[in-house]
Amino acid sequence: MRPLATATRTAAALTLVVATWATLAIGLGSAPASAEDDNPLGGVLTSPNVTHLGGFPSQVGISGCFLRTAPLLVTSGLDSVRVWDVSDAAHPQLTGVLPSAQFENEAMNCGERRTPDGVRRFALIGVDAVQASPDDPQHVNVGGGELVVVDVTDPAAPRIASRAAATTSTHTVTCVDDTDCRFVYTAGDSGHFSILDLRDLDAPHEVDTDRGAPGVQPAASPTAGHKWNFDAAGIGTHTGWGGASMWDASRPARPRLLTTTGRAGRGTDPEHPGWNDFILHNSFRPHARAFKPRSSPSFAHGNVLLVTEEDYEQTDCAQAGSFQTWWVKRLDGRRGAIVPLDKVELADLGSYPLPQGAFCSSHWFDDRAGIVAVGFYGGGTQLIDARDPRHLEPYGHALWPGSEVWDAMWVPVYDADGRQTGATSNVVYSIDLVRGLDVYAVDVPGDGLGALPSSAAVPTRTTAARATDSVLPAGLLGLALAVAVAVRRRVNRLPEATPGG
Repeated sequence: MRPLATATRTAAALTLVVATWATLAIGLGSAPASAEDDNPLGGVLTSPNVTHLGGFPSQVGISGCFLRTAPLLVTSGLDSVRVWDVSDAAHPQLTGVLPSAQFENEAMNCGERRTPDGVRRFALIGVDAVQASPDDPQHVNVGGGELVVVDVTDPAAPRIASRAAATTSTHTVTCVDDTDCRFVYTAGDSGHFSILDLRDLDAPHEVDTDRGAPGVQPAASPTAGHKWNFDAAGIGTHTGWGGASMWDASRPARPRLLTTTGRAGRGTDPEHPGWNDFILHNSFRPHARAFKPRSSPSFAHGNVLLVTEEDYEQTDCAQAGSFQTWWVKRLDGRRGAIVPLDKVELADLGSYPLPQGAFCSSHWFDDRAGIVAVGFYGGGTQLIDARDPRHLEPYGHALWPGSEVWDAMWVPVYDADGRQTGATSNVVYSIDLVRGLDVYAVDVPGDGLGALPSSAAVPTRTTAARATDSVLPAGLLGLALAVAVAVRRRVNRLPEATPGG
């Protein structure tokens, strides 16, 4: 990303530092979170197959991630990093808060490491512009380009464990293997990304990919970066301004390019207009281990790539950023083997009442057996039926007046030992810049439950009470929101990606 002007960065930093110390002063557990539809601008509008279970308006929320070996959710916002117990998915319990002002750490990424003393759990902050925390007062970052490792092994006491500088954008940072996180890739920019070595969690550093050149050299990518996503087959997909590229990351310090989205991904293919008007945002490839090259596109063949395309500067909801499916034909080193299948904009889904003049781009998403939950900013939480990847259809929605959904996630199912089973519940979490955390139950195909949380989501061993948490003052939230939206709407244009993608 193009760096912010110094004055803007400083103003944002000061605003976020104020938010951090205010949050620290408020403290944990001072007031109950609301579980009612108490939006002053009006209640929630849901489709019949979606039920709102509760809201937790305590964080200026941006992103979140689930741990694999403990029923924990880590969320990130402008004001803090928070850890939630999700063993009762319908009623998450706040367990710990790290006051930390950051912008924008758009993709909270969780990692784990097995050690002789047990599993060490952590979350990664990608500092895009600013970061400050009373937990680490000697390090106030204004300018970005840094990874911050937050140890959440004790979920009641998250703490900053270490930091590492990067030569490319840390707008997002991603573990290559989140169950044994030893290497991290950054979003990158200008056709490059950084590889960070986390084998020593207390002293991470960037890998020099060309020791013959002076300084630390990042790795090259044909898709100027936004997000890395790694699938079950260990293949990484790098999405960004140049489209998407897929990589063999079995040697994480030396990844190998497998293919790209070609002209359509760069937005220059006249046969596929509107497939990338700004960036391909993030991705997921279901059943990746079942990949069959040159087979027809289907989830069963592991050759369908799900993608959101973001264009937040566009205010026409028929063009503002779509959810897309792509067909991965081959992974043999030849470029251009990922081709478009179908896409839908918010206006195509038929549930948002303001088709013009809105902030309604698609953003983060999560898949549950072809039912995809997508955050569409002001367009709310949208559910899309992608089971036929050639014909996307609306499935459900939840809309709040005046809200701004950045992230939507299906809650995983955990076993009695607290480990993810690989199954997904019928509960969706939405992380909202205005509302904080919202919890929904969805009537998913085949479970026969309706829009009620399943027993896997609500264990019979407990009738967990609503979480208690501090409520961020409305004035502070409004100030932070204004800064976030103002900065978010800046013009971000990167140099063209490396030719030939």
